[in-house]
Amino acid sequence: MSISVFELFKIGVGPSSSHTVGPMVAARQFVQDLTAREQLSQTTRVEVHLYGSLALTGIGHGTDMAVLMGLLGESPDTIEVDTIEDKQQTIEQGQRLNLAGDHEIAFVRDRDLLFHNDEFLPQHANGMTCRAFAEDTTLFERSYFSIGGGFVLSEEDFAHKDQIATVLPFEFASGQQLMDLCERHGWSIAELAMENEKAFRNEEEVKAELWNIWKVMEASIERGCHQHGLLPGGLKVRRRAEEMYRELSKQSEEERRQGLSILDWVSLYALAVNEENAARGRIVTAPTNGAAGVIPAVIAYYVNFVHDPAEHGDLREQVVEFLLTAGAIGMLFKRNASISAAEVGCQGEIGVACSMAAAGLAAVQGGTNQQIENAAEIGMEHNLGLTCDPIGGLVQVPCIERNTMGAVKAINGARLALRGDGAHIVPLDSVIETMRQTGIDMQSKYKETSLGGLAVNAVNC
Repeated sequence: MSISVFELFKIGVGPSSSHTVGPMVAARQFVQDLTAREQLSQTTRVEVHLYGSLALTGIGHGTDMAVLMGLLGESPDTIEVDTIEDKQQTIEQGQRLNLAGDHEIAFVRDRDLLFHNDEFLPQHANGMTCRAFAEDTTLFERSYFSIGGGFVLSEEDFAHKDQIATVLPFEFASGQQLMDLCERHGWSIAELAMENEKAFRNEEEVKAELWNIWKVMEASIERGCHQHGLLPGGLKVRRRAEEMYRELSKQSEEERRQGLSILDWVSLYALAVNEENAARGRIVTAPTNGAAGVIPAVIAYYVNFVHDPAEHGDLREQVVEFLLTAGAIGMLFKRNASISAAEVGCQGEIGVACSMAAAGLAAVQGGTNQQIENAAEIGMEHNLGLTCDPIGGLVQVPCIERNTMGAVKAINGARLALRGDGAHIVPLDSVIETMRQTGIDMQSKYKETSLGGLAVNAVNC
């Protein structure tokens, strides 16, 4: 399956790419499928059945909200986030839903939105089935799977997912193939990634869209630094970024640039983004929502503490290089393992984001392809086995802090790689395969179900 960098970096809403963005996309796709079949106007009722991980942590991850918005025809990248709560209340209080924004039907939440906590669809842990009825007759039924990072496949597409592809001029299925192609053509990883992106859009469009991705990331940092209060969901988690920002802003320029103080700023950037994510704000899936703070924090570190126009050139070009490099690394994980915590635990989210960020940072600091690959390998190697056990099924504890650790680890990984010559014992492909195998061996209770780990032990502490 050929992947564009814009499938790994998508503008959306929090708190979860798999459990919020994906279900919204799937519900919207169901409505579009109904329309294409010319059955929308005949529909009098719909049912949505959520299975496995979608059901177990769905309430905490806003899956119910996402399904309702998708049925309205809303898209994660364009929905006005400040209108979501009112729209949800209107549906639930009036027990009516304007399907695709165009056809009103009855909708009773407890009857029509069903959570099957003890049942998994065989294809994937994040499965949902949508049904449309004309009175008591079933018009149309289709299952969809949220496979990580906001990617959604219908049951038909899932069965043929390896055949769904845009032909890329420089296809690579492994890290070694990526490195060989770059060496053969004398390209950096970012340059090869750009050549492939041209199969989807022209170079200037790629650059403009990637710069826009960064500006949305930057805006989520800015907004997160100026919000306060408790995050939604019942855990009463207090936002910390605003207070931390006020304290750090009191520093002199000299104090701000001292070693450990820089790490405080990096942590702040990650906290700000993931508090926005937890509050269901506008963020960039990178490559997931639960890990959305890692890459923005590392780019912000580069922009604010490293970039020198005289030495490094135009910032826009550097950000594009960072995201193209990070995207190429993310594609390897997406193709050969997973970026879904429901499949492989948090190593597939924070671990992948850390690996991508380390590679991007090494690239914009002048690293060779070998050093970049080494940085990516370090980023994942030291996240192997990381579980996903969100307390209360919310993307808050330990998820928000975990982004700060992923960002700091990415910076260290890039620095270690740049101190060497690119030679290392464990290749990136071996780490990716190890991550995949570890995910298979990991007990399901540690894979985004909130049935193990911190999710059950924190209350006893």
